Amino acid sequence: MALDIKPRSSCAYTEVSLGEIMLRLDPGDGRVRTARRFDAWEGGGEYNVARGLRRCFGLKTAVVSAFADNDIGHLIEDFILQGGVDTAFINWVEHDGIGRNVRNGINFTERGFGIRGAKGTSDRGHTAAAQMKPGDVDWDHLFGQLGSQWFHTGGIFAALSETTAELVIEACQKAREHGTIVSYDLNYRPSLWQSFGGQSKAQEINREIARHVDVMIGNEEDFTACLGFAVEGVDENITGLEVENFKNMITKVVAEFPNFRATATTLRDVHSASINDWGAVCWHEGSFFEAPPRKKLEIYDRVGGGDSFASGLIYGFITHNDAQLAVDYGAAHGALAMTTPGDTTMATLEEVEKLVGGGSARVQR
Repeated sequence: MALDIKPRSSCAYTEVSLGEIMLRLDPGDGRVRTARRFDAWEGGGEYNVARGLRRCFGLKTAVVSAFADNDIGHLIEDFILQGGVDTAFINWVEHDGIGRNVRNGINFTERGFGIRGAKGTSDRGHTAAAQMKPGDVDWDHLFGQLGSQWFHTGGIFAALSETTAELVIEACQKAREHGTIVSYDLNYRPSLWQSFGGQSKAQEINREIARHVDVMIGNEEDFTACLGFAVEGVDENITGLEVENFKNMITKVVAEFPNFRATATTLRDVHSASINDWGAVCWHEGSFFEAPPRKKLEIYDRVGGGDSFASGLIYGFITHNDAQLAVDYGAAHGALAMTTPGDTTMATLEEVEKLVGGGSARVQR
C-alpha cells in the first residue's frame, strides 16, 4: 500500500526540515589539529535532506531553524540561499556581541583516509537553534495554511537540549494533524548525549518521538542506541551486518511501533575510511525492499552520505510512491554524495537515475 501523501498542488512546499545548521570548517586533505586554512561549507543532518531534495531533485523545500543575528549567521544563510532552500522560517536572535548568551554552531570536520577515520569536532553550545522551544514556530500556519507534503527532522536536533526535543514532538504532532508525512532520522551521536543523560536519555526521548513518526530512518546502531532494539546473531566486533539479522530486528521494531509506515537503513561495511561496502534496505507495509549492494565503494567524504540517502528515499516516495524505487534512489544518491567534499550533495538527478539504472563511472563526453 502506498503512503497517503497530500497532492503537490495543495502544498506550498514539497518538504520542510527542522534542525540546526552549522558552519563546517574543512581542512581539505589535512587535519584540523595542524590546519592553516579551512574551506567553509554549511551542514546539518536535517537541513542536508532539504538541500538535497532541492538541489539534486528539484523540489521546493524550506528549513526551520534559528541563528544568532551576526555575520556568521548571515554567512550560513548565504550558503542556504545558494542551495535554493527557503529561509523564511529561520528565527533570527539578537546577538550579545561575544556569544555569551547566543551563538552559531561551528563544526570542524576532517574527511579521513585509509586507516584514519573521518573525525568531527563540534563547537555548538548555547546556539540559537539549541534554544528553540515549543511555541517558537506557527506550525498551523506552515502545515495547515501553506502546506507541505513531507516533514523531516532527526535525533541530532532532538539531542541539543530539553526544549529542542519538546519542539520536535510538537512539530511531528502538528504535521501529522495536518496530513503531512513525518520522517525522522535517529542519527545517534554519543557526543551529543554525553552531557545530556547518555544513552538512557536518548532512548527515553527517541522512543517518545517515535510514536509520532511515519517513516523511521537509521542504521543498526541507531535502532539499538535510540530505541533499545538489539541485532541478534551479530558479533559486536564485526563491522559488517547481515541483512537478514537486520530484517529480524526491524520486524520487532514495527511490531512495537505500529504507526511506522516505513523504515529504512543504510548498510555499511567499513574496510577503511576510503573503501566501504554500501547498501540499503527499506521495510514498507510488511515487505522488505533492498538496493543492490555496492562493493568496495570509494569514499571521498563520507559525512552527509546518510542524509543524502534520506533525501533520495523521500524523493522516491514523494515522486513515485514506490518503496523499491525509494530505496534505490536513496542508496544511489548517498553513494554519489560521498564522492564529493562537504556535507551536502553535488549530484544531479540525471547522475542518480543513471546509477539507479545500473550505469558506470565511464567518462561522459
